[in-house]
Amino acid sequence: MITSVPRFGGRNWTVFSALLLLVPTVLAGIVLKPGFSYGTLLAVAAVAGVGGGNFASSMANINAFYPQRLKGWALGVNAGGGNLGVPAVQLLGLLVLATAGAAHPRLLILLYLPLIVLVALGAALRMDNLATARGERGAMREVLGSPHGRVMSLLYIGTFGSFIGFGFAFGQVLQVQFHQQFDTPVKAAALTFLGPLLGSLSRPLGGLLADRYGGARVTFWTFAAMAVGAGAVLEASREHSLVLFLGGFVALFVLSGAGNGSMCKMIPVIFRATARAEIAEGAVPAEAERRSRRRTTALIGVAGVIGAFDGVLVNLAFRQSFLETGNGQAAYVAFLGCYALCLALTWACYLHRSARRLPDV
Repeated sequence: MITSVPRFGGRNWTVFSALLLLVPTVLAGIVLKPGFSYGTLLAVAAVAGVGGGNFASSMANINAFYPQRLKGWALGVNAGGGNLGVPAVQLLGLLVLATAGAAHPRLLILLYLPLIVLVALGAALRMDNLATARGERGAMREVLGSPHGRVMSLLYIGTFGSFIGFGFAFGQVLQVQFHQQFDTPVKAAALTFLGPLLGSLSRPLGGLLADRYGGARVTFWTFAAMAVGAGAVLEASREHSLVLFLGGFVALFVLSGAGNGSMCKMIPVIFRATARAEIAEGAVPAEAERRSRRRTTALIGVAGVIGAFDGVLVNLAFRQSFLETGNGQAAYVAFLGCYALCLALTWACYLHRSARRLPDV
């Protein structure tokens, strides 16, 4: 779906991809009742991956509409708005459980069906296709083969991957480590929506700070703070301190959102600087700028996919840690090491004196 925006147009593809969400939604409404096998549920969950493609294409589309000085804020708002779906579905799920009970989960599906249709209708009536968003083929392969593409994808694992992974795992980890206070999923869910909510709201803030101070600087300090947050969660796990545990995890959600917002600023700036270097070497300015936009679009989508995949790795790290040690401390140490690596990469590639080829990153 990432390359579909320049090929078919932002409005056209948004309408189609939004309506495509009806497929997994209807399927979920069919299988959310006793009697269906685990494999069937997994298949429906896989079909729901079109939602991730829809999100990636929306990021690619919005990149073409805003000037360089506002890209961090614009992309952060779009990404934060998309991620608000995580706490929204958690809260709506609690509402259904509180009013209709656990025997009627399909009521949640009924809430989403009209929303999908309204979004598709709004896109058809209010969005535009931009001729400037159409570009050459091969941009995705090009950014995957470039050093910046590989580095930024790794950094996305630290921010967006953390947000996705913690969003899945937070409730279960609470139940396992503090089972006396959270002996049912409903009790855990009453708190776990706060992390994704605050993480979603912090993404525009990270983009705004990056517009003002530079994406690499904000990303660097965000990773430093995330390492501190992981250390706090590790200490809370050792001391069985619920207050410190909740505070550390909420901080990780907020910081991962802010860091991802600042990275949304870094990507267009990196390829804008690349375009300037190409122009200085004799490239046609209009063509260099067009390549810059296409590379930005491709990398935002690719990095988002790679970062989302890390959400699986986060859950696997928790699973292995609990299986082998009975607690999540080994996973927290791994997260701390990941943030330290991302911190070093950001410094070495975009802030160190020898890497100052991109002064406005």
